[in-house]
Amino acid sequence: MTFSDTSTSRRRGAMLILGILIAICLLFFVFTAKGQSPVSMKMNAGIVTPKLQETKKFYQDVLGFGVVFENDFYLLMHTPNHQAELSFLLPDHPSQQAVFQPAFSGRGVFLTIEVPDVEAMYKKMKALSIPIVVELREEPWGDRHFAIQDPAGISIDIVTYTASKSD
Repeated sequence: MTFSDTSTSRRRGAMLILGILIAICLLFFVFTAKGQSPVSMKMNAGIVTPKLQETKKFYQDVLGFGVVFENDFYLLMHTPNHQAELSFLLPDHPSQQAVFQPAFSGRGVFLTIEVPDVEAMYKKMKALSIPIVVELREEPWGDRHFAIQDPAGISIDIVTYTASKSD
């Protein structure tokens, strides 16, 4: 092998590596929203309710949520494992824009809380005398769940996902 062969071999290797890097960049470009970096997002649902203190007590005492932030008109809570947050706001507060002022009307919204043992959670709700609005049941698609409601009227579906019977 001569110097010229070694140099050609190195150039080919460098071109191969460069080609692989370009291919990776192109794949990244294609799979990330048309070349834009993926946007980092965190979402929490907000409920406007006049029952701020009752709601706080319910989520703390019944579901084990913690308080992230609180003032006289706003409450931000987190799930026990800090994976999600939920906020509550007093209606008609002068600091808020019109879109954030009307109270929740009590229909059309539900939350789903996935737990590892839905039966244990169901027994806990019964022991706490929390009204059950959907009794514990197993669905054909694999959900085992029941539902309760918070003081603001939000339905809460408490579920353990299992394999469906068709699997």
